[in-house]
Amino acid sequence: MTQLLAGPPVSLEDPVNRAILAVSEDRLTGFKRRPFEAIAALSGVPLATVLERTRAMLEAGTIRRVRQTLLATNLAQGALAAWNVPPERLQAAFDFMVHDDPFSGHVVIRSTDEATAGSQYRLWTTIKAPQGYSIDKHAAYLADQVGATAWRLMPAKCLFSLGVGHTRRRDTAPGARSDEPGRIIETKIVELTPREWDVLVALKREFSAEEIAPEPWARRATEAGIELDEFCAIAEALNAKGVIGRFSTFLEHVKPLSTGERVTRYNALFHWAVPAGSEIAAGCEVGRHDIITHAYWREGGPELANVNIMAVAHGMEKERVLEHKAAIDAHLAEAGIEVSYTNVFWGGRSEIKPSEIAPQAYREWCGRNGIDERAMRAES
Repeated sequence: MTQLLAGPPVSLEDPVNRAILAVSEDRLTGFKRRPFEAIAALSGVPLATVLERTRAMLEAGTIRRVRQTLLATNLAQGALAAWNVPPERLQAAFDFMVHDDPFSGHVVIRSTDEATAGSQYRLWTTIKAPQGYSIDKHAAYLADQVGATAWRLMPAKCLFSLGVGHTRRRDTAPGARSDEPGRIIETKIVELTPREWDVLVALKREFSAEEIAPEPWARRATEAGIELDEFCAIAEALNAKGVIGRFSTFLEHVKPLSTGERVTRYNALFHWAVPAGSEIAAGCEVGRHDIITHAYWREGGPELANVNIMAVAHGMEKERVLEHKAAIDAHLAEAGIEVSYTNVFWGGRSEIKPSEIAPQAYREWCGRNGIDERAMRAES
């Protein structure tokens, strides 16, 4: 009997896969016409192997998705949302946000180690309202659908760290940080032409295994009805406008992979309350720590003990994550930044998906759900 040949390794522990993922998770910033060539150059892995392994890991579920990310905070009004939902409705509310609201992105059920300010807010999501529409009206609609008794929208006033890179962060030591402070990323809405929206919508869709090729944008250009060179030129112009994030292979944050491995086991949302006027300084100090994937200035309000700096970290052991938190706390103290309150919200059940940001998608969603689209528009 002929023995079937085994396919390429798809485990995270395979050294070639680790080399690829250490680059492909979050080191390709901006638009790249040939992103897989860039991954090959930075990882030292031949292009043919990068393509073969990326396809195999995507098909096996080791990689959750491959896509060009956008700086959505510059394309749509967005916020982190905390929802107070009755316990008996919590799981159904989670399912609704995941399956029925394309404008919700990260959906996470969180908990604290003890009852503290804001611990009644168990459901946390990111939410976007495309240009021309009201995020407050959309949130009110969602609250009605899931039975939330209260909710808090927390737009990002400033970003200090924005990446993922679980593979390269796996062995990060508590306190490890850059010599440079976290970079300040301002949020500002950028208006686009219809042609630019066509390219952007084609850019952001996740890749199928068949599209992982040396020239991956060729199909997307055809889809948009544009020659490839013009498509890439418009993408470069969008990059210059500050609306392109990174080209990335995304791993599953918490769920076991098909191999039985886990990328991380603990997802922590750190909270700090610092004095008004020191938010930028505090955010830059938090953002310089290697373990931090996201850091923001957001206003939690009195419901959340007036926290204003938030950051996300992941790890395999809870105590290790807390060691990272303690190291950041100590660094803030050394930097002379007063912290009046701090907390950790642990992630449990979670689903990470791209949130829709195109105005046309919002109009179509309203039509499908019998919503008067005009009633959801932002006040002029």
